[in-house]
Amino acid sequence: MAHKKSAGTTKNGRDSNPKYLGVKITEGDMAQAGSVIIRQRGTDVMPGRGVGMGKDHTLYALVPGTVKFSSKRKKHFDNTMQVKKVISIV
Repeated sequence: MAHKKSAGTTKNGRDSNPKYLGVKITEGDMAQAGSVIIRQRGTDVMPGRGVGMGKDHTLYALVPGTVKFSSKRKKHFDNTMQVKKVISIV
């Protein structure tokens, strides 16, 4: 007979790597062309003037300059107005 119980399965034996999302360059800081400003999931923040958006919704600077945060009223798909955050390079 066995003197030890057999090993059972575990439900929490997994962990994912960190994704390092968030703001990388804050308002008023200088950004070079190509530098990442925000890494995000979905379009919480929209690109403005001088800012591009990658396929994973990462916002990056297209031109060198100072980062400026603002907000914009935008019509949603169900005709409601939403206030969206916008990042632009001045």
